[in-house]
Amino acid sequence: MTKTSSFSAPKGVPDYVPPGSAEFVAVRDGLLRAARLAGYGHIELPVFEDTGLFARGVGESTDVVTKEMYTFPDRGDRSVTLRPEGTAGVMRAVIEHGLDRGQLPVKLCYAGPFFRYERPQAGRYRQLQQVGIEAIGVDDPALDAEVIAIADAGFRGLGLDGFRLEVTSLGDETCRPQYRELLQEFLFGLPLDEETKRRAQLNPLRVLDDKRPEVRAMTADAPLMIDHLSESAKAHFEQVLGHLEVLGVPYVVNPRMVRGLDYYTKTTFEFVHDGLGAQSGIGGGGRYDGLMAELGGQPLSGIGFGLGVDRTMLALAAEGKSAGSPARCEVFGVPLGEAAKQRLVVVAAQLRAAGIRVDLAYGGRGVKGAMKAADRSGARFTLVLGDRDLAENTVGLKDMATGDQRQIPLPEVVGVIREALAG
Repeated sequence: MTKTSSFSAPKGVPDYVPPGSAEFVAVRDGLLRAARLAGYGHIELPVFEDTGLFARGVGESTDVVTKEMYTFPDRGDRSVTLRPEGTAGVMRAVIEHGLDRGQLPVKLCYAGPFFRYERPQAGRYRQLQQVGIEAIGVDDPALDAEVIAIADAGFRGLGLDGFRLEVTSLGDETCRPQYRELLQEFLFGLPLDEETKRRAQLNPLRVLDDKRPEVRAMTADAPLMIDHLSESAKAHFEQVLGHLEVLGVPYVVNPRMVRGLDYYTKTTFEFVHDGLGAQSGIGGGGRYDGLMAELGGQPLSGIGFGLGVDRTMLALAAEGKSAGSPARCEVFGVPLGEAAKQRLVVVAAQLRAAGIRVDLAYGGRGVKGAMKAADRSGARFTLVLGDRDLAENTVGLKDMATGDQRQIPLPEVVGVIREALAG
């Protein structure tokens, strides 16, 4: 009788277990690799922070703050929140550790779980996995383009090509206040419900992001920020687009785009994949010029993104592609007897020291069971060692793809396998 656990993962929190976890690691590391090639250093953030950091940094009018945060009192009766996004925590760390007092821009990258209380569905989890970068301290359209290009390169490096980059400008302090008044004047003339009116009062842009068909219909003719940019904001946006064209990063301008966080200004972007259905966004970000000052730091600008590891895996699946190899190891050792096991343990250690992934058949299982384990491991080669081989100081090397087997001298194992794997 099979014994089943009385426990299961919390709703909306996925487990990643072998062999599927290999793709998770490949996607996460692939997205990070593009950032590291551009000089972004790693930052490890706390999983929970003071609740006030997110209320001030993310914006009190956002769904994230009003509906989705995991907030609770700790044992000292302080209000703490599991991080719903990464930028506010990065800015807090930059200010706290004085990174903004050194060379600018401060370029940081990170990866890990973030938490939002949402209705779980494909691509929308309560514990979501993201890769993010932040470039802080320099307001340069070329830097905006670099950040966008890093995300584009990360996706393409994994083999994705069925996505599009949507980009817009949300203006700056020279034009946002006037546009806000204009948009509020338009919205207050509509028969909105009380909750939506309150949102229009706090942050009218959020109303344009309302997914309800009746609200979308009412706001179809709303004035758009991109049509009311100041000369400086317009010039900044045009330079960003020019850099993207030179870099060969394809884009479409989406004037109705509204990101889900209040801190965005000027350049704002989203990567969209239509193979994902309703949850089509696979990543996005933008510039946040007032955020550091809002959190008590210098009035420095910044730009960054968050890319969904879970969403990227779904996008790969939608294109019939995958990343990474499910193979646990490259070499699997099958000892036939106790003396052979003692020797193969040493050989395995030598191979691992050479950077080759190796596993062994433990537990004294028979040849048939051991070879079945070798096959399941996904190893490219199997080493079979018995008493006769020990006497001759050789070992059997089997190519699991072709079935070919040959004897090689034990002292030459590392060199032979390294050459075979490189071939």
